[in-house]
Amino acid sequence: MQTPSSPADLADRLGATGYLCDDALSTVAYLGLAMQRPLLLEGEPGTGKTALAEALAATLDVPLVRLQCYEGIDATQALYDWDFPRQVLHLRALEATAGAGAVDVEEAEKSLYDEHFLLARPVLTALQRSPAVLLVDEVDRADDEFEAFLLEVLSTYQVSIPELGTISAATPPVVVLTSNRTRELHDALKRRCLYHWIDHPGLEREVAIVRSRAPEVPAALAEQVAGLVQRLRTDTALEKPPGVAETLDWARALHHLGTTTVDLESSARTLGALVKYREDADRVQQALDIMLRP
Repeated sequence: MQTPSSPADLADRLGATGYLCDDALSTVAYLGLAMQRPLLLEGEPGTGKTALAEALAATLDVPLVRLQCYEGIDATQALYDWDFPRQVLHLRALEATAGAGAVDVEEAEKSLYDEHFLLARPVLTALQRSPAVLLVDEVDRADDEFEAFLLEVLSTYQVSIPELGTISAATPPVVVLTSNRTRELHDALKRRCLYHWIDHPGLEREVAIVRSRAPEVPAALAEQVAGLVQRLRTDTALEKPPGVAETLDWARALHHLGTTTVDLESSARTLGALVKYREDADRVQQALDIMLRP
């Protein structure tokens, strides 16, 4: 894994993958790599938090291991489990091969917990395959106990498996945690990380992102779409303002319909790519009726 030499070098390398970031984000990402510290990214949905982890993996040419958090997730889903069906088959095979002879119970139990039967979940996989990028996505959906577990793992980069011993990462993985801030994370976890809030980009950078990630979209359409989305975010009280991901989806949807200029008809037909709430769709349509009026 070749570490970037500076924030500017990292920004250039991320840009080569299609991910365009500002100086603040490239700096904190560079420091996370240089200091081997986890990176905690918060921001509205669709602002590129998950995409940064994907771009880092591509830039560093290492595997991306993703742990999608959800309500009720526990250490088992994140660390490891045992392949019970295969263990049962193995035990039956031992009994069959033993024939009339007695099976050595101690040896049989020991063989059941061989690494061959271990099912590595994302965190353990990242430790075993490191150098790698471990993406802990939407950590705010998990509960306090899971945060405490993550804090322990991220402090030592090792996992203790009673039957096998301790597994440590030869090189600490690059860890990116994302949060949509549906709840506040604990200070202990935040202190372990370098923190950055990703906001919606300005007009110029959003146009550049559309041109980079959706090069098939004509430049004029990309500029018009980005400009309209910028105005919708600031001038319209929406439940969920569209993120960059929705800007890209809208631009692609319009392009697929053969649209070269956004008008009232094309915008009404493609609103499902831009907003995801009925109330927001009504508000956006009313706003576009004004914005697109001749």
